[in-house]
Formats: sequence, structure tokens, C-alpha cells
Amino acid sequence: MDSTPTPLLVNVVDVEATCWAGSQPPGAVSEIIEIGLTVIDLEAGERLARHRILVRPVRSTVSAFCTELTGLTQDEVDQGVGFAEACRLLAGEHGAGTRPWASWGDYDRHQFTRQCQAARVPYPFGRRHTNAKAVFTEAYGLRKRPGMAQALEIAGRRLEGRHHRGEDDAWNIAGLVLHLSERGAWPAAVEHPA
Repeated sequence: MDSTPTPLLVNVVDVEATCWAGSQPPGAVSEIIEIGLTVIDLEAGERLARHRILVRPVRSTVSAFCTELTGLTQDEVDQGVGFAEACRLLAGEHGAGTRPWASWGDYDRHQFTRQCQAARVPYPFGRRHTNAKAVFTEAYGLRKRPGMAQALEIAGRRLEGRHHRGEDDAWNIAGLVLHLSERGAWPAAVEHPA
């Protein structure tokens, strides 16, 4: 019998969504346009893989403000998959329903919940989610929850890639999760109702 321990894999997720400088245009809704996912092995303390899923919006378009913020263009996301297919990829190829997952804050979890309900698409994730921002804030004894870029500075880490790009942000958040794990501050994932 193989006595090799099973790795403790966690999916670290960061999404980018359509956004505007001011209020939303009439009839538009904020929709996920990029899903960044980094797989980490908590026991080995390493990032194993990084993934990017572009998602084609159907009820909004990518504004000039959104392109300036994320670097994503309407032409680029038009080449993406539909939201339902993105959720199937998360569940089928990335074990989203079985692995614990983490994000910086609860925005990503809530955005998926809202969009799945609106599109009548099965929620792709399991209930074991950890808000990495809350864990970081507590571990460092901060009064205010920092943004990801500020947390990297506090932890003495550099930002890799482009901020507000899902793939790069997931990679950086994964580094912060591993940093917290090394400090003994990473908790067991909390279950949330689907």
C-alpha cells in the first residue's frame, strides 16, 4: 500500500468582471469576463499550475474603463467561452466542486453565486471557501482589510504580472495564501451554503 500523503490542493480564484467608471449603462449587468485560477499544494508550499478562462459576456460589454483597468478588450473576451461552459470547465477540469478554494475577499464568491442564479447554471464550487483577505488581516493584526497589492507590500512580496488581471491576481493571491500557511495562519476552509 502506498503511504505517500495525498497533497492538500486548493484552488485560488480571482475574477474580473465588466465594470464602468460611473453607473452601469441601462440594462447592463456586471458579468465575469476572466477567471484566473492557481492550484496550490499547501503541504508542499508551492504553486502547481495557473489557468485562465476568458468568458464571453451576454448582458454587458467591456467598457473603455474596464479595458484600462484589466487590459481586457471586447474583442478578446468575445473569443472566450460562455459562462455555463466556464463553470463546467471549473468543475470538470479543475475539481472546483471537490477542492477547497480561496479568493481575496468575498466578491468572487458572491459574483459567482449571483451570476449562476441569473443564468440558471449550477454553481461550480464546493462549500469550502476561505476569504484570504480576512485571514491576512487577522494574521497581521490590521484594523482595515488591505487590497491585494497592499498585502503583498506588507508581506514583503512583489506583485507579479498585471494587477486586475485574473490570472495574475490569482497567482499573487496564491503566493499570499502560501505565505500565510508558512506562518501557521491559514485556517481550514469554511463551508458556505451554495
